[in-house]
Amino acid sequence: MVQLAPEPTRAYPPELERRSRPRGPRALSVIHSNDAPRVSVVIAALDEEDSLSHVLSRLPGGLFEVILVDGHSTDRTIDVALEMRPDIRVIYQPGRGKGDALRAGFAEARGDLVIAIDADGSTDPSEIPAFVGALLSGADYVKGSRFIPGGGTDDMTFTRKMGNLGLMVLARILFGTKYTDLNYGFTGFWRRELKTLDLRSEGFEIETEMNLRAPIANLKVVEVASFERPRVGGEAHLVPLRDGWRVLTEILRQRARRQPSRVTELAGVHPYVPEAE
Repeated sequence: MVQLAPEPTRAYPPELERRSRPRGPRALSVIHSNDAPRVSVVIAALDEEDSLSHVLSRLPGGLFEVILVDGHSTDRTIDVALEMRPDIRVIYQPGRGKGDALRAGFAEARGDLVIAIDADGSTDPSEIPAFVGALLSGADYVKGSRFIPGGGTDDMTFTRKMGNLGLMVLARILFGTKYTDLNYGFTGFWRRELKTLDLRSEGFEIETEMNLRAPIANLKVVEVASFERPRVGGEAHLVPLRDGWRVLTEILRQRARRQPSRVTELAGVHPYVPEAE
């Protein structure tokens, strides 16, 4: 039985706590140490000028780098990013699709820890310390979950919830995981595991590929409670029926791709339980 994690925004490991920060995003004070892991945040964006300022303003302090992977936007996405954060690294993705963009950003990351968030404001950057805390507590790979205590969503229709549930159950059956959420893009991992993940997806199915490649590779996976909000502005790029089919195809592809010798060794999910303050 999986023990569910409490709400991550209420308590963090002591090394992530800052003594006094009454307003604004929580700072990652742990990385001020000379030997502390460096944190890279990767954001894939396509025409997100209306939401990017919201996202960048909520990033915690003390990050090693923020990488914006632009999908050849036709609006002011890059201008807004540079105005909000002059130190941001802007990379143009070589191809098309969210998967292509994230893979490009991951390849350019120079930090020890890599966190991926969405550019539309649906994932909350102020939750990043919980993801970092889980990695520092022993996880190899962390993923957000909207369906454990402290998590939730204001951005899923009933149809999408049922589709996500069905795909998650299928993944549980085929891969032996105990995931409570499958298709959610708020993730993080130690950069040293990037080659192990061996990511290849081009589109939104990259989220499913990452969440399946981790247990296939026997990485320790931790779920962190996360709350999904509606996009701040702009137009959604997700097409539920088309991308749902791509997710199903990705699940079956990973089933065929996994190594037979690991069938009985697949790692289950471990919830992140923050220490009490």
